[in-house]
Amino acid sequence: MEPLDARTIPDLVRAGAAHYRHREAVVDGDVRLTYADLGAEVTRCAEALAARGVAKGDRVALWAPNGWRWIVAALGIVSAGGVLVPLNTRFKGPEAAYILARSGARLLLVDDGFLGNRYVAALAEAATETPTPDLTDIVPFAEWDRFMAVGKAVDAVVYPDDLSDLFFTSGTTGRPKGAMITHSQTTQLYVTWSDLAQLREGDRYLLINPCFHTFGYKAGVIACLLRGATIVPQAVFDVPTSLELVQREKITVLPGPPTLYTSMLDHPARSAYDLSTLRVAITGATTVPVVMIERLRAELALETVLTAYGLTESCGTATMCRPDDDPVTVSTTCGAAVPGVEVRVDEASGEVLIRGYNIMRGYFNDPAATADTIDPDGWLHTGDVGVLDERGYLRITDRLKDMFIVGGFNAYPAEIEQVIARHPAVAEVAVIGVPDERMGEVARAFVVSRGPVQADALAAYCKERLANYKQPRSFVFVDALPRNASGKVLKTTLRRA
Repeated sequence: MEPLDARTIPDLVRAGAAHYRHREAVVDGDVRLTYADLGAEVTRCAEALAARGVAKGDRVALWAPNGWRWIVAALGIVSAGGVLVPLNTRFKGPEAAYILARSGARLLLVDDGFLGNRYVAALAEAATETPTPDLTDIVPFAEWDRFMAVGKAVDAVVYPDDLSDLFFTSGTTGRPKGAMITHSQTTQLYVTWSDLAQLREGDRYLLINPCFHTFGYKAGVIACLLRGATIVPQAVFDVPTSLELVQREKITVLPGPPTLYTSMLDHPARSAYDLSTLRVAITGATTVPVVMIERLRAELALETVLTAYGLTESCGTATMCRPDDDPVTVSTTCGAAVPGVEVRVDEASGEVLIRGYNIMRGYFNDPAATADTIDPDGWLHTGDVGVLDERGYLRITDRLKDMFIVGGFNAYPAEIEQVIARHPAVAEVAVIGVPDERMGEVARAFVVSRGPVQADALAAYCKERLANYKQPRSFVFVDALPRNASGKVLKTTLRRA
């Protein structure tokens, strides 16, 4: 089987091991795995999980940064017949515990201690408020060799329509929900994505986008496996490290949010590095300055610079620019619908709707939320407002759900508001996204206090309970929140404040 013909991820791993056998698959520091090596490691991991009792359909969580172990673990989970549940490395204990409980994950693979974060201890502390009764096994990466040493044959047979992963995404209620995606949805969509991105065999892909996000896992790991590209994971974004990796590993493909490119373009030491191998850049649907696209092409001589748009619920992708699109099109639109997918804009509300084979099977164990999001005709209601031009190219103009994007990560006001509202000195709170030169947008909290409280105290409170990208960068104390006649907070008024 050719990798591009695979319709399950285990088949993709096996096809890659056979077809690209001696080509490098993963380069992570001193660890260099060929496609044959990767296939063998994934098989060992699947067998180790089977020995731990993981059976078909079991949810297995992965809480770790980009790295060769994350890749092996993720592919091992689905090869054992399990369902991958990635956790954001920035999560605090209560945030992770909620997803573990909601997904019913029975095993957790975790890089405990990453950047000083004691993930296991944080879960234990959160257990009193958010118990995780289904979680019966935790495997720290520090015990990786011992874990991998004990295995048994995998009995599970994986089919294209089986669930492959649950990526959790928040909504207006602030309660994360697991989007159910199958093996065939992922493999089919990223054959198309990798074609439009002009990903080629032998490409070397710097994987900075976090693997716990669909942009990192699906447009990164899966796309590379389909095309025989080399994955070079970077655990923490640091401009000098990225520049050094581009030079040393002769990186050709560099996807990421706009902040990644502007940080690299503006770094004072950029000229000291040889970046001549770079060929392709792909960024998300946040606002992209035309001048940035022009600089990427002029200063780095990139052949292809694309933007794309999608949601976790659409398997990460719905629209993409085409390789020959001009800089204005790339910077002002998200491209047109990918083949096999429909995009339209509701005439009344302006909401962007998506329909196609890439739409999730629903939210895990949440039929009510599923029915609110996918209508009877199969259209996914995105909550984004946009317009389509005469070519069918999409431009996002607003967000119905008030979500904003911080350095490439979705932040949901309701979730942040719930945390701040628990502070004993807070009577009411409303959160909005405000422009930020470096991160694109950051959170600002408008607070009605019920007692003496300082912004520093609220910032410290949030730091203990929220991932850093969700933490408000500013607090504005007000006597009352603006509301309409029905009592709804007028966030449009707050944005003008």
